[in-house]
Amino acid sequence: MRVTHLSLTDFRNYALAEVSFVPGSNLIVGRNGQGKTNLVEALGFLSTLGSHRVSSDKAMIRAGQEAGIIRARLEYNGRDILAEVQLNRTGQNRAQVNRSVIKTRDLPRYFSSVVFAPEDLALVRGDPSGRRKFIDQLLVLRTPRLAAVISDYERVLKQRNTLLKSVRASGVRGTSLTTLDIWDERLVEFGSEIIDERAKLVHLLGEPVRAAYRAVVNEDHGPALVASLSILGADEDSDLSFVSPTIASAGVNAAQSSTKEAFRAALTGLRKRELERGITLAGPHRDDLIFMLNGLPAKGYASHGESWSFALSLKLASASLLRQDSASGDPVLILDDVFAELDLNRRSRLATAIASFEQVLITAAVLEDVPQSLIANTIHIQAGTVIDG
Repeated sequence: MRVTHLSLTDFRNYALAEVSFVPGSNLIVGRNGQGKTNLVEALGFLSTLGSHRVSSDKAMIRAGQEAGIIRARLEYNGRDILAEVQLNRTGQNRAQVNRSVIKTRDLPRYFSSVVFAPEDLALVRGDPSGRRKFIDQLLVLRTPRLAAVISDYERVLKQRNTLLKSVRASGVRGTSLTTLDIWDERLVEFGSEIIDERAKLVHLLGEPVRAAYRAVVNEDHGPALVASLSILGADEDSDLSFVSPTIASAGVNAAQSSTKEAFRAALTGLRKRELERGITLAGPHRDDLIFMLNGLPAKGYASHGESWSFALSLKLASASLLRQDSASGDPVLILDDVFAELDLNRRSRLATAIASFEQVLITAAVLEDVPQSLIANTIHIQAGTVIDG
């Protein structure tokens, strides 16, 4: 898969922008604040329905405008596709493929990309919500139907939390607890599927992460991913300075016992605390993914360089996994301001690691930061204007 052309209207600092891309490496160069990252952010949105920089879609609409538009011409397996999305300040976003209206949540079915940016350091050093978002976005890219399952789970979770808060405030149990039992079953139904699908994906990512880390760092620090499941006793509110035996064996325990059974048991055991606090304390919304290096959690123990290399390896592994099972070919690999953080040796190794991808988009503030092998097609950006390319 590759992008042949990108058009933006009232997106970030672009009133209008037209830029074409070629197979292989495409380098977008511009000083900080000129708009180079905005181009790749737009493409990232088409495949993930989110930004790697902000949580609100509205932040991507140009100041003073009511809507922004992203249009991308895509090519794979000899097929040309025009994917479009309109971001609205009020009302729902709207999407089209080849001029036919589709549900916005179905856009990832038509375009696959993997973005790595400096913000991804938070995958290793940040809170669990970022790691959950990472694994769920990859789930949806591999299996788009899971977007609906995740949406259904979030809807049920919201309803259940509303009921818990109501019971806590009123003190009335009776009928409310019967209703809570109904919501419990729905929560278990959707949540168990998410937990199981995440577990499969974590297992599949293991070897690609190790291979990517070795390729970038040229050392074996034993990178590993371990699920931390709230239905098995892991607590998001705790500051985990080590991985307990319960958490480390989460995958084994889940395999030995039905996820649904474990989920139901957790909700039963936590009901008193949930009624006291008015929130749901177990489920995929409370889980975490522990990244290990040299037998210790990367969060809290890894150096800045090790954390950066782990985060980069996660994204390279994601791209590798997607290319294995996608009928549309390689995902578009996007590296946003990555090379400035690497020394010369790691720049060279990274260039080698990405050379086989069908299309790579790279942003850089300084041309000299990027290896010569990646600068054949260079696009210059200045103050929201594509100068050439």
